[in-house]
Amino acid sequence: MAEPGLRERKKARTRTAISEAAIALFLERGYDDVSVAEIADAAEVSKRTLFAYFPTKDALVLHRFADHADDTAVAVRERAPGESPLAALRRRRLAAIDRRDPAAGVNDHPGVVAFYRLLEATPALLAGMVAYTQASEAALTTALHDAAPEAGPTVAAVVAAQVVVTERVLGETSQRRILAGASTEDVVPTAIAETQQAYDLLEGGCAPFARPSS
Repeated sequence: MAEPGLRERKKARTRTAISEAAIALFLERGYDDVSVAEIADAAEVSKRTLFAYFPTKDALVLHRFADHADDTAVAVRERAPGESPLAALRRRRLAAIDRRDPAAGVNDHPGVVAFYRLLEATPALLAGMVAYTQASEAALTTALHDAAPEAGPTVAAVVAAQVVVTERVLGETSQRRILAGASTEDVVPTAIAETQQAYDLLEGGCAPFARPSS
């Protein structure tokens, strides 16, 4: 894959700078008490430039989830030969825990904990996450249907919804433990055990997607 050019690198840096400025202000004063104009000023860009990168205020925070909306679908599409879709999704989740991915809820870095608290305390952000969850579910539905077309699109959609909810509950449960004062290393063994149990349940009830691919 070709390295991104100078223009792409500059755009990526600008996007990161805007988001980081926004999150810093939100953490300091609260999401509802910070205006888009203040964020643009802190990032040293115009409001027009800000909106070119982030069309809504909540996207300044939730892009961290939007950027990974296709991850579960990619895990299914790029699964190993002979690996079932659910086995690939289980492996992806365990790998995220192993690398202490903040999205898996198993990271106690102060900045990550502050981000968790921001989400938990901001109804607008929690509501905004619904759209990103729906995008992830739609992408996973397509990938599952492609993996086992004989099961039909409705069954693929039902299984995708179950996976997305399972992943959300697992992540939020670990986050709450971190927020209650547990360390990453305290949380990880339980997160692994609960992931294994959850995927055992999914595989037991979602047979077409638990079988190895041909």
